[in-house]
Amino acid sequence: QVQLVESGGGLVQAGGSLRLSCSASGRTYGIYAMAWFRQAPGKEREFFASINWSGGSTYYADSVEGRFTISRDNAKNTMYLQMNSLKPEDTAVYYCAAHTGIKYDYWGQGTQVTVSS
Repeated sequence: QVQLVESGGGLVQAGGSLRLSCSASGRTYGIYAMAWFRQAPGKEREFFASINWSGGSTYYADSVEGRFTISRDNAKNTMYLQMNSLKPEDTAVYYCAAHTGIKYDYWGQGTQVTVSS
């Protein structure tokens, strides 16, 4: 089992920045990759950033490319999401997830990010 806890959400004005953290505990040696998802009201969950846990290679969806940066600190078993140039359409509940070789099967509780215009 892997436990994930997100932190760092909040309210920010458009153009501002936030940094989210996702702390992993438990059987973290089994983590292959981690990712950030988000879900806005009335919309489907969106997969928008991921990072390979060992090599550090990253993926970004077009919606966040150039504005968001995903990173990880293996020693702390923590993943980060630096969000810059935030837009009102970035408002959502943000979730981190861990991939243990088959699928993203461990999830955090979610943290609300609200961007005001």
